[in-house]
Amino acid sequence: MKFKAFLTENGVNLLEKRFLPALDKMGKICHLLLNRDRVFFLHNLLNGDGVQSIAQFSKEALFDDYRISSQYDDCIAFTLDISLLHRALRSSVSICTEFGNGPTANRLQIKLAKKLTKNSTQRLPFLTFETKGYKSAVIQDVPISSPLSRSQVLELQTALDMAQDLPQTLVQVPDLNQLQNFVDRMRHVGDLLNISISKYGNLHIQISTTLITLGAEFQKLLVIGERADAPSEDRNLSAQTRAARAVLRGDAQSVQVSVKHFGKSLQCHLAKPDCAFYGIAPQGACLTLVFQFFIPGTHRLDKSISMHCRLPVLDQGSS
Repeated sequence: MKFKAFLTENGVNLLEKRFLPALDKMGKICHLLLNRDRVFFLHNLLNGDGVQSIAQFSKEALFDDYRISSQYDDCIAFTLDISLLHRALRSSVSICTEFGNGPTANRLQIKLAKKLTKNSTQRLPFLTFETKGYKSAVIQDVPISSPLSRSQVLELQTALDMAQDLPQTLVQVPDLNQLQNFVDRMRHVGDLLNISISKYGNLHIQISTTLITLGAEFQKLLVIGERADAPSEDRNLSAQTRAARAVLRGDAQSVQVSVKHFGKSLQCHLAKPDCAFYGIAPQGACLTLVFQFFIPGTHRLDKSISMHCRLPVLDQGSS
């Protein structure tokens, strides 16, 4: 089982400045899955208690001279601590920059290694960063779990395949920061959030207690997938009534999620997506937040990078 590659300058910028800070907010421990073509950072795919997040990159988006081999169809997976990975990368980049002419001037290599540690008689697995200068090499070791077995890799891959299914209707979120501010205010009201998404392009968010109801509605959002025209007779109704009637018609779905989970998913704005979409899976299985990234300087989708989150549903509401 072998893996080694050289991080490109673009790969360093994507990981150090954008994705690792965002992924660190999703949870301390994640799976790293590597195959011949892609790299995946996966949170909570094998347990349904928290927010699932899936960040994936083509190997070219991050690496040069990418080499991988294993007995499991050249797939390797293990768990690691995102904060330790981020710290090691940041330290390696600063050393490269200080002693070279840029973050990749000294060729920052990343590879799997097994090493003896001070208090162990067995060699332990590490993800190692190494930069070689003219007279010396600087090495940063990130401890990782033992690589997953064939059956564990298959289980993870199956969970990943299932998590790739997207809702039939997605609506574009106008402003993640505005949504974040709204959720921050909601934290003081209650713990449960009711979300309704319609084919008309309406996103309705509401939190209720016995004493107070606080909500917001975003109308006429961009819709991807199944869409419909909003009935004219609903125009003068309240947002809450509009949402309920859309659910009854089969033009909307409604679910209940944790305010904490919803707020955590919004932390993915640290990855600096160009746009974001919400959708509800068939039968209200989960609430999905999809991020899109554009090729720099264009409005064309960058297919080498993708990220989405799946929030567990507390009450399947109506569909």
